[in-house]
Amino acid sequence: MDSAELLDQVRQLRSEGKSPKQTARALGMTPSAVAPLIRAIAAQSAAATPPPLLGCWINTGWSHGLSIDPAYHWEDTTPAREEAGGLVSVLVARRHRFDKVSMCGFLTDVYCLGVKDVGGPDITDELALRQFVPTYYTAYPHGWQTAPIELAQHLVFGAVAYAHGLGFQPHSAFADAADHLGDWEGPSAITFGKNGKPFYISGPNDNPRKVVNTLEYAVGPPPNFDFVIMQEAPSATM
Repeated sequence: MDSAELLDQVRQLRSEGKSPKQTARALGMTPSAVAPLIRAIAAQSAAATPPPLLGCWINTGWSHGLSIDPAYHWEDTTPAREEAGGLVSVLVARRHRFDKVSMCGFLTDVYCLGVKDVGGPDITDELALRQFVPTYYTAYPHGWQTAPIELAQHLVFGAVAYAHGLGFQPHSAFADAADHLGDWEGPSAITFGKNGKPFYISGPNDNPRKVVNTLEYAVGPPPNFDFVIMQEAPSATM
């Protein structure tokens, strides 16, 4: 592969939370050979500083089932009920050209699959952004809260790294949207999985058998992980 492709692979592995040694191992290279590439990527990131942050939000109840390093003092203003845990929505808005706003949303399965869906980048204005925030969190009965961008980074990038370790890749649009989160080195201050163990709850667009097989390959059979397969509602007949 050429140098540009190699840099892209290093950048992708680093975005997944891989350490320099893990990145070198994944590419079949020595750490000393990878180090200049990592420095080049860091220099590019420094030169391409993200636009000013306008806002970062997260649903309340985001911390349910997770362990968080108390040194960070991240608050969950309204811890959610048992059935609300596992899916976390993060919304990040940054200044775009002139009076516009660029926003991205990350639907993140913090118990198993990592980033399941990405919304944006969408270009709008500040009034439309204020109106969109409550709409984005309609599915969360306990609402939302403002969040430091560091929490969003540790949660989203950390969940991607956790899922990668289980054999799952983030949503295909994640690479294009990740810049909204800013640069992140890791490791995450959050312990993922429900109470430290993978917990898969099937979604309407999942292949449950494939997910369960992947988990068994990664961590062994239950009780090394837990899962719930949601039954689809029967279709109506005429």
